[in-house]
Amino acid sequence: MNQPLCVDMPHLARRRALLAMLAVMTSGSGLAACGAQALAPDVNYTLLDGTPGSTSALRGQVWLVNFWATSCGPCIRDMPALSALHRQFSPRGLQTLAVAMQYDPPAAVSHFAQSRQLPFGVVIDNTGAVARAFGDVRVTPTTIVVDRQGRVALRSVGAGHGPRLQALLSRLLDQG
Repeated sequence: MNQPLCVDMPHLARRRALLAMLAVMTSGSGLAACGAQALAPDVNYTLLDGTPGSTSALRGQVWLVNFWATSCGPCIRDMPALSALHRQFSPRGLQTLAVAMQYDPPAAVSHFAQSRQLPFGVVIDNTGAVARAFGDVRVTPTTIVVDRQGRVALRSVGAGHGPRLQALLSRLLDQG
């Protein structure tokens, strides 16, 4: 089984351009704000604690999905920022899911989530179905933001959850 790329920040600008071109050619989606705003897929998933969930249950809410792996350095370094982002916006209704890639051993994911006390749902994508449903995600980290109408508002490859993402989340959450 091939492992996806893990995107590191120092080379992010070059890689974003290449990945944007590849993403458009292979999945029809970009890496930034989605012009056509495709609908997010309806996917069933299982959280780390065994609780079943589905993206259809998230309709009407703003949600963020982060595809990551315990073997991805940028993912690991970015997790505190993702946790802070969740803590900042969850009181306003943001739902956050961290989807561990198919090749990531569940025991490693569980240990990481518990030791870092991740404040959001962690999904074990042991079949790869969640990654496939979201456009065959193969590059980590990949972050997707979905608006209240279930439309993909942002698809971003690489670490970093800076002011642009905060502004987008704030705007989407204000559109109650």
